[in-house]
Amino acid sequence: MPEKFFIQSQPLLYLGGFVCAFLASLALCPIFRLVALKFGVIDHPSTAIKTHREPTPYLGGAAIALSFIITLALVRTFSSYPSGTLRSLWGILYGGTLVLILGLTDDTVSGGLSFKEKFVVQFIAGAILLFYDIQVNFVHPRWLAFFLTVVWVTGVMNSLNIIDIMDGLAGGIAVVAALAFLFISLPTEQVYVNMTAVVLAGSVLGFLPYNLSKKRKMFMGDTGSLFIGFVLAALSLGTEYSTEHNAGIIAPILILGVPIYDTFFVAWLRYRKGKSPFMGSKDHFALRLEKMGFTRHQIVSIAVGVTVTLSFAAWLTTRIWFWYAVPLYALIFTLSYFVGVWLAKVDIEK
Repeated sequence: MPEKFFIQSQPLLYLGGFVCAFLASLALCPIFRLVALKFGVIDHPSTAIKTHREPTPYLGGAAIALSFIITLALVRTFSSYPSGTLRSLWGILYGGTLVLILGLTDDTVSGGLSFKEKFVVQFIAGAILLFYDIQVNFVHPRWLAFFLTVVWVTGVMNSLNIIDIMDGLAGGIAVVAALAFLFISLPTEQVYVNMTAVVLAGSVLGFLPYNLSKKRKMFMGDTGSLFIGFVLAALSLGTEYSTEHNAGIIAPILILGVPIYDTFFVAWLRYRKGKSPFMGSKDHFALRLEKMGFTRHQIVSIAVGVTVTLSFAAWLTTRIWFWYAVPLYALIFTLSYFVGVWLAKVDIEK
């Protein structure tokens, strides 16, 4: 097809990417489930911090990642955008492949990897994004921007990993967050951001029916949570938030607010108990809500609803006057503090 068709048909291209990723994930998930069962890649509820009751295969993340990579590779190969327009896709593909290998290793090696080993690989994946000009752009000097980029990418990856404790929780939040980055990016026509966002949303959405199924259940594992976190971090770095004012740069923190909040909330509670923040525990906000009597379906719905609300607030802060955005941020952070104090009172040990 001529180049002109692709340029004038961006919505059709985005829709095609979403549908392709969704169908690929929907088709690959049962295959990887069979592979997991055959080779014993199964999550057994063998420790006190496990929240499921039945042994469950967990190669869903491989299906998500492979669907994402295949779809983006097809888009990059068969679209006629100039090579520079989609150059950043290669950074996401290369870094994402490294994270995929990291997650698969952690999921399949007995005992998994140590947090130090995972951090090293995550830092390298973040550095790959730098090579393709995906980085924090509002900080100087340049070395500080590079450092903050790697820290941000690593932090987002681990926040998605930490929140993956309940069926549909991490996946539902990821779909909403990806679409939020798409809608904020659309006016600037950041093609690689828009395409990556719809492909990620489609890939995760194709996995959710299996994650929520009773008979064909599967988990995404570290493979999925780390991979999704990496892509979301890359998306957040490719969008312009400060066209109206500099306060808009906080928008990504709102979009990823639920996993980031849970990460700091759990680390704070573990610190108070004299525990390492890198050791597992049941201090998560979702498990505290469950202790209070909420069903898991209700908890996931609440978390996804909060993500939708925060994403709308993030979009709003990139459009409104600075002195309207600041009070909105203040309100959100104040409410977050009091919710944390309220949740911390729940005795999760009983």
